[in-house]
Amino acid sequence: MQLILGDNQFFGVNHMSEERARAQAIRFQDNSAIMKVIEDAYSLGIRSFMCTTHDRIGQLVSKVKAAQDRFADFAFQPCMPYAHKYSDAVTEAGLLGALRRFLPEDGLLSAALRGGRSLARKDVEGVITLLIEAEMVAFRGVGTPTIWLQNVVVDLLLGMGFLEPFRIFESFVRERYGAQAGFITMNLPLLLRALDEIGVVDPLICANINKLGFRMSGGIDAYQTVLAERPFRAVAMSVFASGAIPPREAIEWIIDQPNIESIVFGASTREHIEQTVSLVHELS
Repeated sequence: MQLILGDNQFFGVNHMSEERARAQAIRFQDNSAIMKVIEDAYSLGIRSFMCTTHDRIGQLVSKVKAAQDRFADFAFQPCMPYAHKYSDAVTEAGLLGALRRFLPEDGLLSAALRGGRSLARKDVEGVITLLIEAEMVAFRGVGTPTIWLQNVVVDLLLGMGFLEPFRIFESFVRERYGAQAGFITMNLPLLLRALDEIGVVDPLICANINKLGFRMSGGIDAYQTVLAERPFRAVAMSVFASGAIPPREAIEWIIDQPNIESIVFGASTREHIEQTVSLVHELS
């Protein structure tokens, strides 16, 4: 089973404790502290970093590119959009202003004009592809084998019953970047039905999957049913339920579930990473 390092701990996200989240945000306010964890993860055999498109991620990408001899096969897995970045920009500059703020430097005029036409025509595909291109600028020069659509968008679209953007995202990521598209959700059973409906075959989906049913919309029984019966590839997150499940118990339960190909986890020390790696190797 593949292990993927996540980035929540670096940017003050903890679903169980606001106090711990604040402490982590302070600890990792310097990029060198984040790079130390990434280096530790790499030395312990982890080759993928699943991250938001937070402004600081671009700085980390630059550091990895500058040390390619030490990170030869290291890959980033961008998760987009980073909602706070866009909401702040829209508040400050309006919708078109926000789009232009995040456009790639090269081809700025043509991209801006394309964005304007897309909005004027309500061309959903044009806007989506424009935003993906803007988000991917920070990842030039590094491997991005998987590109994820964040749950804040996935679950909003699911709730609206507006499914076409999923098809657009999957095909554009595959054709433009040669990458596989992934979808992050808080409701795995519902998303699977939606992707079936629009013909996305064997999708890659990241969802909370853990022994306690923590943040698993639809219920743990429904998740175990689709894991056993549906053709898709699962990436499990929140496997420790933000610390509520002891590590060995959490990993043992996850490994017993069918159809899970990867675990994404947050860790702030080498000891935490080493413990998770050792447990997966021992119990697999």
